[in-house]
Amino acid sequence: MSAPDTGSLVYAVDGAVASIAFNRPQVMNALDAEMIIALRAACERARDDSAVRAIVLRGNGQAFVAGGDVAWFHANLDNMPTLVPQMAGELHRAVLALRGAAKPVLASVHGAVAGAGMSLLAAADLAIAAADTKFSLAYSRIGTSPDGGSTWFLPRLVGMRRALELMLLADSFDAPAALQMGLINRVVAAPELAAETARLARRLAAGPTSAFAETKALVNRSFETPLAQQLDAEAAAFARCAATADFAAGVTAFVKKTKAEFNGE
Repeated sequence: MSAPDTGSLVYAVDGAVASIAFNRPQVMNALDAEMIIALRAACERARDDSAVRAIVLRGNGQAFVAGGDVAWFHANLDNMPTLVPQMAGELHRAVLALRGAAKPVLASVHGAVAGAGMSLLAAADLAIAAADTKFSLAYSRIGTSPDGGSTWFLPRLVGMRRALELMLLADSFDAPAALQMGLINRVVAAPELAAETARLARRLAAGPTSAFAETKALVNRSFETPLAQQLDAEAAAFARCAATADFAAGVTAFVKKTKAEFNGE
């Protein structure tokens, strides 16, 4: 296991799983400029590390991410029109790194998931939540519109009407509601979150990485691609997968009725 970074964000690699942990528990991991810059660097680092086959986003302390640091906003109120494009640019580079990573991204959330925390949750490929998690797309409560990709991801995840409800009303809702609307994949008891996250991350990291990457790329483009082009892209992706060692391993294991072991190649 690699030595973890310290500071407002902790980056560590265990086996083939990279963990990106928000680490300002005293403010429920609210994002300030330092953390956003560190997040962008960590997401790009995990994306570019060929030894990493799965990425986990999580929060230390009692929350995942409680949104932006409103106290920091207030302290810099006069400069916010200038600071927002800079910080949003860093945050958006992090989101693009997660979506563009040729490996699965798992969000493991608990406590408060608000504002930009919701955006990061939505940017992940899969999401697991503790049963006592509370969610809110809280931007309108401080008189602003969403960033971090919420306006792109949420209509695709939950539908336009529900997405607008979450954005305009900013009501809080619980994990069962998040599961029902399709915002998360699984709900587990809070004491089981860490173990279940580790189990799922290891499963993803042991999977056919190239096939996962092709699948993710196909899904990313599907809403903007006409059906005929998507079908062509699927055929091309399948052909690329068919040239990999993982495909050979999977087909051979299926025929022999054994468990496939994938090496990510």
